[in-house]
Amino acid sequence: MNSPRFLLDTHVFLWAIRDDERLSSNHRTIIAGGEGIAISVVSIWEIAIKRSSGKLVADGDMVQLLNERAIPILAINEHHASRVEHLANHHRDPFDRLLIAQAQVEKLAILTADPMFARYDVALA
Repeated sequence: MNSPRFLLDTHVFLWAIRDDERLSSNHRTIIAGGEGIAISVVSIWEIAIKRSSGKLVADGDMVQLLNERAIPILAINEHHASRVEHLANHHRDPFDRLLIAQAQVEKLAILTADPMFARYDVALA
């Protein structure tokens, strides 16, 4: 398997597994290719928190779903965590801020529909 080049934002992953019409054709193409995509453990954490609070309904075990689809999971390390300190406060969502930091450190493009991401020095796809 090739190294990841793209990091899926949480909503993009959820849209992909639901075949949601909001998923852009560009994102569909990248995800369908399968190679070069990854999801952060941050997204698994975000989904778990939102499911447990009743803010999100999503069926199934997310880790099992990722494993079945052979989507690599990017762990959080100390470089990712410390990079958050250097991000401007354009975006207040802690999950998204950590995804941006991971993408910067790992030199990944983020697949997102969130316009706030464009305010950061991060590649978008």
